[in-house]
Amino acid sequence: MSLPTDTAPTDPAKRANRILLKVSGEALMGEEDFGMHPPTIDHIAGQIADLKTRGVELALVVGGGNIFRGMKGAANGMDRASADYMGMLATVMNALALQSALGKFGVDARVQSAIPMPTVCEPYIRSRAVRHLEQGRVVIFAAGTGNPFFTTDTAAALRAVETGCQALWKGTQVDGVYDSDPRTNPAAKRYDRVSYDEVLAKNLKVMDAAAIALARDNNLPVLVFSLQNPGGFSDILSGQGPHTLVANAI
Repeated sequence: MSLPTDTAPTDPAKRANRILLKVSGEALMGEEDFGMHPPTIDHIAGQIADLKTRGVELALVVGGGNIFRGMKGAANGMDRASADYMGMLATVMNALALQSALGKFGVDARVQSAIPMPTVCEPYIRSRAVRHLEQGRVVIFAAGTGNPFFTTDTAAALRAVETGCQALWKGTQVDGVYDSDPRTNPAAKRYDRVSYDEVLAKNLKVMDAAAIALARDNNLPVLVFSLQNPGGFSDILSGQGPHTLVANAI
């Protein structure tokens, strides 16, 4: 299919010093059907703490689908803009939970919200976010872009570009990008490497089209991997863990 990741000489997983990690809200549910699973959140926080010991500057964008998803609310008859704002508020709750969990591991983290709520967290200010990263803090971007009709995938690509990240990592429930859903199709084939244009042309379920186009236009590599990878985030950093690289064609 594509060039295997472990032989790709330009694999950005092996050279990124500043990374934005996108975590879906559903990933925080763990074994639950709804809401947050504290052991799962602590596991993710521990993996992030391990990355920090390796000198990585790390930002996060977290979704809110474990609490409320705007598109689902709209499908049930709710005004789409109102539903999306509710989803943004859910991401703030998840961001605060991750900030608290990171504190248990001695990791200094700041939550910045695209919707100002100064009694809860910092407003998103690009220069302040970059300064936090330079000072070794983890920055958790919440409330998406602050605008309805944009997903947290788009927010992740936007914040990664704005803050000078060299790679965008997307942690999911599967270990890469497939040509169909491997959870329902045992014959689904996994890509080791795929181009942005191929993702868009084949409508591969990586991120939404706006996020992929933004990553492509700014040459931002996207790595898709499973949050349940036995080797943890350190394997992904070294390029050894199973993942799919989305980048320019080579």
